[in-house]
Amino acid sequence: MSDFKVSVDIASGVGTLRWDEQEVDVETLQRALSLASDDAILAHDLRRLQVELPEWDTAARVALHRCGFRLEGRLRSALEPEPGVFRDILVYSRLAVDAVYGPTGFSGVLDSILPTKRTIAHALFRDQEGRVLLLETSYKQDWELPGGIVEPGEPPRHGGARETLEELGIAVEFGQPLLIDWMPPYLGWSDAVEFIFDGGVLPPEVAAELGTDDREIKAIHWIEPDDVPRHVTELSARRIALMLDGYRGLTENGYPV
Repeated sequence: MSDFKVSVDIASGVGTLRWDEQEVDVETLQRALSLASDDAILAHDLRRLQVELPEWDTAARVALHRCGFRLEGRLRSALEPEPGVFRDILVYSRLAVDAVYGPTGFSGVLDSILPTKRTIAHALFRDQEGRVLLLETSYKQDWELPGGIVEPGEPPRHGGARETLEELGIAVEFGQPLLIDWMPPYLGWSDAVEFIFDGGVLPPEVAAELGTDDREIKAIHWIEPDDVPRHVTELSARRIALMLDGYRGLTENGYPV
């Protein structure tokens, strides 16, 4: 369709792409978006281009992917295409500094649209009496092993060491994980992969001095293995029991694979 046009609204260095809703093939839409985007960024020195489109517009999504636009977010139930039916709006953007063409540009787009998983790193510490170290936190009732969420770009071992230093005040260098567990969705959380490392047996003088000024930590407890299930979730109890029994390797939802 030679008369298909894409317009750009510009304000403060940001351009918003718009086009009339009409039947058009992906290739035509791609050419129009590519020309409009390149022209807008170069001619108007824009730092950012953005698009909002309904989630069901597959042709537009494919065309935007081919033009180097990254998926930034989702406005949930923002549209009502028919009474009582609510659908999402997808937010795409392309920055002037983004790689658009070649392998890097293609990978950057894929990185924005493919699924991601949370990564968690915890550690199992014991004392010389065989008790397990658990943390009582200020934000939930169940206790947990030391550790937490791994930051983007951070190896799980380093994330576990960082969290251990923040929560316990000790520097530990972790090696191979005891368990790698896939965790299903739970309490509003999406699924995740958790690495549990061996913190080893702490000598009495170290075990007695654990603690930091981390406000999220209410108390540090040394718990007998038989009492662990009273304080943690069923999933955590399964995994701790497996590790204390000598199991090493992959689990799913705390069950050996």
